[in-house]
Amino acid sequence: MRIAQRCNRLRGVAAGIGLALALAGCASQDISDYAGKTPAFDPVRFFAGRTEAWGMFQKRGGEVARRFHVVIEGRSEGERLTLDERFRYDDGQTQQRVWTLTRQADGSWRGSAGDVVGEAVGEVAGNALHWRYTMRLPVGDKVYEVSMDDWMYQLDGRTMINRTSMRKFGVEVGQVSLFFRKDEP
Repeated sequence: MRIAQRCNRLRGVAAGIGLALALAGCASQDISDYAGKTPAFDPVRFFAGRTEAWGMFQKRGGEVARRFHVVIEGRSEGERLTLDERFRYDDGQTQQRVWTLTRQADGSWRGSAGDVVGEAVGEVAGNALHWRYTMRLPVGDKVYEVSMDDWMYQLDGRTMINRTSMRKFGVEVGQVSLFFRKDEP
């Protein structure tokens, strides 16, 4: 009888884990969910000229570890967009990242930057852009490679919100939240 009870308990635990994994899979968003949303996000149009952003990095438990301000100068040439980002962190540290982004024939985007491993891949639908890439992240005297799952949502002609999940070995280590605002045209 004891063996049968243990087997039933194990089946129940396995079923619970399976259900949790299935629900987690259902909860993930897909870029096609935004296909009809407006305003239609065009990275070249949105990032042309000067854009400012304010953001924060939160640790896995939600604690705000760092805040920052970014000034972005965007310029386009054909299907290529260059974003020169200048960061100023709440501790006074500064950083520059220059993205080179290229629109592909199918409407997707590819991008590179000095601290990005390989190439970033992005898809646009409606008012959203979904980026996936690996970034070299300096922490103290070490540098970690983290997977970035980056979602941008344009709210109007001058405003966008960005949420990024950062993962290492499949485990979320933190999130970045950003609020973008364009200068008046």
